[in-house]
Amino acid sequence: MNKIQYAVLYTSFLLIANVLSANETKFGELNNLKFGDMKKMALSNNVFSAPNTVFFDQDGKEITLKQFQGRVTLVNFWATWCAPCRKEMPSLETLSNQLDGDAFQILTIATMRSSSEAIDNFFDDNNIINLPKFRDPKGQLARASGVAALPLTILLDKNGYEIGRLIGDADWSKSATIDFIKKAVEIDTAK
Repeated sequence: MNKIQYAVLYTSFLLIANVLSANETKFGELNNLKFGDMKKMALSNNVFSAPNTVFFDQDGKEITLKQFQGRVTLVNFWATWCAPCRKEMPSLETLSNQLDGDAFQILTIATMRSSSEAIDNFFDDNNIINLPKFRDPKGQLARASGVAALPLTILLDKNGYEIGRLIGDADWSKSATIDFIKKAVEIDTAK
């Protein structure tokens, strides 16, 4: 390896290390707010960028997570046939009613065998009005995102990088959970 190649390689390692360190430091104070179900939230120690894998909106239009950058985004992977998913969905509606806005949004993405009709029926039966109905019918986005079990929720910063992930259901309507999400938004929007 010549000196120029060595310098480029060394500089690359430094840049990556600085990005990893900055992300960990930026959201590190969230550890102090991990109460209740947020104790299950594993904060990211690396910079995982949301995959650019296609999924679908209610009308069948192709979209990607990149289109939702600009706000802190809670991405919830679920299925109509998943009992814990069904249990937590109403609390996601409550969180949406509390925080959705210019700095925060929730995406619910039904993955695998969840038809549009089954999703509509589930939302109607549970009086879920404000949550979006996205679909990942072949599980491609779920696989690209490292989803191994449902439900799984990934919290992304406004640039599409993972802040943390929570495997299993959570009660998103609890005040400690809402405070945790508010703090993540506050940290991400601060200069």
